[in-house]
Amino acid sequence: MGAVTGAPGMTGAPDAPREKSFDEVLRRFRTIAFDEPFGLIVAIANGGIVPAGILARRLEREGGEVVEVRLLRINLRDEHQRPRWDEPRLLAPIDFEYAGRRVLLVDDRVKSGSTMRLAQELLSRKAAVVRTFAVNGEADYALYNEECFKFPWII
Repeated sequence: MGAVTGAPGMTGAPDAPREKSFDEVLRRFRTIAFDEPFGLIVAIANGGIVPAGILARRLEREGGEVVEVRLLRINLRDEHQRPRWDEPRLLAPIDFEYAGRRVLLVDDRVKSGSTMRLAQELLSRKAAVVRTFAVNGEADYALYNEECFKFPWII
């Protein structure tokens, strides 16, 4: 189904992804409730980098301690959200310490869940706890779980 020209939050081009304002998404970042502490945020790169940075600042302000952010280089899709491979791939070895830590694993969009599952599987081998966060999609913590939309930080 294509986008309706002139509809709020929509672009005028048919089949273009819906858009949300940065303020709208930021409100969700500010109000989502976390019922447990995290000592490490792991961003699935590249999509999870911006959301992980926003979450780190929020958790630091609430807890008063710096929350470490690390990158996990896993990829499945290209910049147009088309699968590059049949399964997600770990593109670089894990180069940070996470054993015994409470980890919040962050990605922007969870569609099939295969990238998040691989990341969670890898980290769960040594981490005390691994919880998932998605801006949009199914996760332990999610801002939205709806049709794909263009993230306001995508330029």
